[in-house]
Amino acid sequence: MLTDDHKAWGYTTSTGLGFTHHTVVDAHFRACEGPYLELLGQAGIRPGAHVLDAGCGPGDFLPHLADLTGPAGRVTAVDLAPENAALAAERAASGRLPCPVDVRQADLTALPYDDDTFDAVWCANTVQYLDDDRLAAALRELVRVVRPGGTVAVKDLDAHLITARPADPYLFADFFRAAAAGPGYARQLLRSRELYRHLRQAGLTGVRQRTVLIEHHAPLTAAASAFYRAACAQLAPQALDLGLSAEWERFLDPEAADHPLGDPDGYISEGNVLAVGTVPATG
Repeated sequence: MLTDDHKAWGYTTSTGLGFTHHTVVDAHFRACEGPYLELLGQAGIRPGAHVLDAGCGPGDFLPHLADLTGPAGRVTAVDLAPENAALAAERAASGRLPCPVDVRQADLTALPYDDDTFDAVWCANTVQYLDDDRLAAALRELVRVVRPGGTVAVKDLDAHLITARPADPYLFADFFRAAAAGPGYARQLLRSRELYRHLRQAGLTGVRQRTVLIEHHAPLTAAASAFYRAACAQLAPQALDLGLSAEWERFLDPEAADHPLGDPDGYISEGNVLAVGTVPATG
């Protein structure tokens, strides 16, 4: 799962995985909260369900999952980074949520739960950290712990749809093409629109998938400006090291007065994919 390129992406946790530190995860959630919650609402999670938040990070989705399941439901959450799991547990305990919430540290490829424990799984912004073999292993685990007829919902970022203005329209596309030439994080960020295939291969039925474009127009909200300026500042040195356009220099300093995202015509977008399937009946 951990490839050598993660250090360059920054914002690592104790796992060594880039962009998993709670500061950047929280910032991304705040920047995209509306579309994120719309996708959560399409995951098929019902009142009274016992839901697993698989890869919960610092717990941004937990209150919303608790609201969906309601007082008759229950939410369990796991994250690979022990510090994220601890923060999520602390936030859940202080949030006066409408149902019980239990958080622990665990690996998605070896979940500490019995077969058929949950009614549904929500897995957001997590499978981008798994290579194809570990993704298959994680999906097998999610299918194992969800009861027959239950739901597995996976949401993740689609880097194909990242673009910014004013800038070369192919700036980000050229970066991801170059960065994804070998195995690693960039290649996995380009895999999201293949999730339907991976869910089918895991044995899920009735698989459906939706890709949405999340757009931020000038003037960007404070949350969007903070997250995307910081994120671009992590990509820019990698792009320049790859010998790509000198235009990346404009993204190096997130506080620059002439930063493209501060332009009157500033714009940035990203894609998100939601893939949902049903655990088949046994026998």
